[in-house]
Amino acid sequence: MTDQWTAEFRLSITKALADQLETTLRPLKPALLTPAHLSRVSARPGVYTLYFDGQRVYVGKAAKSLQDRLTQHLRKLSGRTGIASDAVRFVCVYVDEDLDAAAPEKLLIKKYRKHDSIPWNTNGFGNKDPGRNRDTSVVKAAHFDATYPINLDYQCRLQPGAQPLAAVLEEAKAQLPYLLRFDTSAGAKKIYRDASLTIPDQPMTTRNLAHQLIASLPAGWQLTALPGYLIMYQEDRRYDSALGWWRRESDGQVRYVQGPRQFAAGAVDADVTDRRTGDADSLFELDE
Repeated sequence: MTDQWTAEFRLSITKALADQLETTLRPLKPALLTPAHLSRVSARPGVYTLYFDGQRVYVGKAAKSLQDRLTQHLRKLSGRTGIASDAVRFVCVYVDEDLDAAAPEKLLIKKYRKHDSIPWNTNGFGNKDPGRNRDTSVVKAAHFDATYPINLDYQCRLQPGAQPLAAVLEEAKAQLPYLLRFDTSAGAKKIYRDASLTIPDQPMTTRNLAHQLIASLPAGWQLTALPGYLIMYQEDRRYDSALGWWRRESDGQVRYVQGPRQFAAGAVDADVTDRRTGDADSLFELDE
């Protein structure tokens, strides 16, 4: 029995913050994720929501610049198959308080998940480079990379003419809208400096570029197109989830092998926070 002169009080600051954030976001009209619209977004910290085909699919934060973070997403989507970047829209809110302390994206995720699944927060959309040890992992069928793999017909325009392979690799890495990771050991760097290739005076597809890169290397090198990124190492390896790979054989020929494209069932590993920027791409469970 509770005395009439006593009561319980529980202060829920997180709920108040989530409610205020949702109230601020609610009247905003989603804009197309295009360079024109992003140019009008300030380089300030904040939180944002992405929509695909009218559905809220992703909630994230930018610890430093919303414009930079959203531009990264646009760049990533431009290099994927099965999805048009003009089908993705966004809204954002500037938050000048300490984002790490307030964790506004976590509050919004929790609030929205009461009604929406927010699928891209749990399917690896925001993942960064998983690292060499994860390259051989079988990608989950529900993963963003399995649903929307990289576009090997993406065209990039590199500096034309004969160039050292090292320079071509760095330029390609900067231009491609998905990760290109390659061996950076001392021995590999020497090979890159000594090798050269001639870039044509017209755009090259990733397929063509991959063939040219491997053709410029000694036998035993392999460039593999995984569902979400490219890797290039001295190896002869089958990757179960790969789209395909190019390999320089002992006879000097470049052979392309269609990948198995095998995917696994089960939940996708949680996204991770970018340690360089503090931008969050994670699904956090919060206490009530």
